[in-house]
Amino acid sequence: MLEVEIDSFSYGDKTILSNINFDLKPGEHISILGESGCGKSTLLHLIYGLLHLEHGKISYKGKKLLGPKSKLIPGENFMKLVAQEFNIMPYTTVAENLGAHLSRMDEAKDAARIDSLLAVVDMEIYKNTLVKNLSGGQKQRVALAKALANEPEILLLDEPFSNIDTFRKNNLRRNLFKYLKDNDISCITATHDSDEALAFSDHILMLKQGEVEMFASPEKIYGEISNEYQAGFFGEVNVLPKKLFPTKNSSGNLILFPHQLKLSTDNTGFQVRIEANFFKGTHYLVQATWENNEVFFQNPERLEIHSIHWINLGNHDF
Repeated sequence: MLEVEIDSFSYGDKTILSNINFDLKPGEHISILGESGCGKSTLLHLIYGLLHLEHGKISYKGKKLLGPKSKLIPGENFMKLVAQEFNIMPYTTVAENLGAHLSRMDEAKDAARIDSLLAVVDMEIYKNTLVKNLSGGQKQRVALAKALANEPEILLLDEPFSNIDTFRKNNLRRNLFKYLKDNDISCITATHDSDEALAFSDHILMLKQGEVEMFASPEKIYGEISNEYQAGFFGEVNVLPKKLFPTKNSSGNLILFPHQLKLSTDNTGFQVRIEANFFKGTHYLVQATWENNEVFFQNPERLEIHSIHWINLGNHDF
């Protein structure tokens, strides 16, 4: 088990992280979700041992991990970090990049290992290509395969799919996270991608200004959103007074996603003016206004611009 206890971490006088506490069990996947500058990359670098943690403790299997002040070469042998700057050799082939981390005692075994890793990241046809001739997304996939060469116990990923197109990304994520689960490799991913965090994580650690905003399973995170910051990671969000809805008589606001609102043929007292339609394939995301406030909802058909409609809650329990 990895145990992370960060009381505080600062760059000079600026505090980057504070009051961060969580455990990572074997084979678990935690996604760190947060806006730019909230400390996601810093947290990974602290865990890996690239930065010195003065106020706090990071332990693995009950043993405190020592930072860069105590080691000639920073980092931990049982961990691999795939940073946003790829640590790959440009003037060697893809296969040679992976092979550099293998034993070289059994040529056939190493070759089979390289082939299996390239299959995970869908790079088999580039096996003998010089890395310098690859695209940014292809280099990122090589960096992922390279990190897995010696099968680490913990894999740290910093925006690991940022340079990969959507077509490749979806398949790669499924293959990679399945491989990690199948091989009981723990993983911590820093990401902006809420779809990725919801679909592939066991837990989500949501950060706000360097502190824990939420830490729970994806289902619990999504089901217990209580403010606009939390909801903002998952798409457009509506912050509307409860008094707008006939079934809500109490004061305060509701945090609602577009799919939680619908058109109504009845006079609900909540009337909006249509401003734009955005086709999403299975539906339209409709942008409307209510008393100079933006309102977003889903509708199966395009609505006429500047038309007026009644809105109500969908079939959801709030």
